[in-house]
Amino acid sequence: MANFDNAYNITLGHEGGYVNNPVDKGKETYKGISRKYHPNWPGWVIIDAAKSMPTFPKALYTNPVLDKLTKDFYKDTFWDTFQGDLIPSQVIANELFDTGVNMGQDDAVRFLQRSLNALNRRGKLYPNISVDGKFGNNTLKSLKDCLSLGDELLLYKMINTLQGVHYIERTEEDESQEDFTRGWFNRVEFIKN
Repeated sequence: MANFDNAYNITLGHEGGYVNNPVDKGKETYKGISRKYHPNWPGWVIIDAAKSMPTFPKALYTNPVLDKLTKDFYKDTFWDTFQGDLIPSQVIANELFDTGVNMGQDDAVRFLQRSLNALNRRGKLYPNISVDGKFGNNTLKSLKDCLSLGDELLLYKMINTLQGVHYIERTEEDESQEDFTRGWFNRVEFIKN
């Protein structure tokens, strides 16, 4: 089964430290946690207190309480919502987690659901599932069925393809988001066999 620490370490490699970019739709963020979308996260109290320090924002990066709050937030808000511990593929769990952190859990799960439906040979290998962005028992069962057929890398490529298309569409809708294209596409990976 998949391991949260593995997924967390990969995702934090993509997320910056403290950032307050006015073009970023998330506005003020800390290690990818957006104040706009998560205003009640308790880490904001620590960050706000540190803003008056001459070593801000560097002082944040050595704060063990802030590190724990960050890790707990990611586990509770993203990993546990798609039952990451029950996924039999670390590669797929890592991808769902990272995509969910970057663009929202519902989109990540929809990418998975669409890909699973496309791989089921018109329902002959396993039934179609709803593409609703909710990771429930039917999605988990279809994922396990798909993985049992040896389709892990193909499923991974399909999820990443949908992720890449999403990023391009965002830049087409709003050119200011082109500032983030290179960073976003560092998250889109393909494994060649």
